[in-house]
Amino acid sequence: MRTEDRIKTDQIVLDKLAERGVTIREIAELVIFTQERHTDGLTIEACESNVLSVLRKREVQNAVMTGIQLDELADKKLLCEPLQTMVETDMGMYGIDEILALSIVNVYGSIAITNFGYLDVLKPEGVMKKLNQDKSQCNCFLDDIVAAIAAAAASRIVHNGEFAKKKP
Repeated sequence: MRTEDRIKTDQIVLDKLAERGVTIREIAELVIFTQERHTDGLTIEACESNVLSVLRKREVQNAVMTGIQLDELADKKLLCEPLQTMVETDMGMYGIDEILALSIVNVYGSIAITNFGYLDVLKPEGVMKKLNQDKSQCNCFLDDIVAAIAAAAASRIVHNGEFAKKKP
């Protein structure tokens, strides 16, 4: 992929997240949430930088664009039944939204996988709670994608050893 196409794709992903009401800062706050008990000196700016690094990976961009497109199609009621209902209601047994998100965290290893599961189950205050309570648009895929990006960024921080571990 040419550099100019790469930059264009990076911007498309950022724009799509913003259009759906998600900011890099909100994802970075999830990173802080997952790592603050384990890491000394972690800053929101470092978390934002790591979120952006995760979002530059092609595999991540593909998952983000695919998930958001499916949510948008569900908003327009353009999916066939019973898929429309499963996505629109974020049916618990559907699971494909989590599978798509796992394609993101699998790039970053077991720390990312466990953090994703934690965020997905807990749905903490902030962007996760907002996405799960927002009934104005379908966020079936988006909430899992956001959790996966945050989990991947947290894993990236740990693997890069940028910050000291907190003593038990």
